[in-house]
Amino acid sequence: MDKPYSPSSERNRTPILTVLQQHLTRRLNLLEIGSGTGQHAVYFAAAMPHLRWQTSDVAQNLPGIQQWLDEAALSNTPAPLALDVSLPLAAEVLQTRYDAVYTANTLHIMSWEEVQHLFAALPMLLTENALLIIYGPFNYKGKFTSESNAQFDASLRSTQPHRGIRDFEAVEALALTAGLRLLEDVSMPANNRCLIWRKMSVGEALGARVVRPDAEPPGATAA
Repeated sequence: MDKPYSPSSERNRTPILTVLQQHLTRRLNLLEIGSGTGQHAVYFAAAMPHLRWQTSDVAQNLPGIQQWLDEAALSNTPAPLALDVSLPLAAEVLQTRYDAVYTANTLHIMSWEEVQHLFAALPMLLTENALLIIYGPFNYKGKFTSESNAQFDASLRSTQPHRGIRDFEAVEALALTAGLRLLEDVSMPANNRCLIWRKMSVGEALGARVVRPDAEPPGATAA
């Protein structure tokens, strides 16, 4: 079996790492959802050896991820877990709580129902004050941020109608329901974003305001 390879993962890994290093210096146990080829995992885990980087993906992608992990031979990358957001979480996934969850270029591949399932599962996975970090393209107030994103969305939907670039406001509403507060919205190369949320305490969650559909994304910065 040839080792899987994603050119986009090679292109975006350095700017993503810059953001991750700003937020993960005190984190110890991270779950990556939708690890894909495994390229991000070995690159980021090598750069942050203090962090246990747990990969996961649907079962058919695990052998390819394992190839990358085996080749890198890092001490902080355990074997990948089978995780399908359309299904109930497996016991082996639930047996650990994580102080960070990371996912890249997955929300526009999932159906909206699967995105909802993902956020509904987060309270079972995250410790208090844990971070959720999502990288990928987003729309704001129902509008594309670039013509290339509009073309990408049309291409996705032409073959898989359930796919498509997600609206920030809809995702932020799911995050708030899951007890997450947005910390930062970072502009990334190629019209992507890196969104960072923190899991609120029970008291914070009870006092959090409902996000208006037309609300401006707080904490917007450039990478």
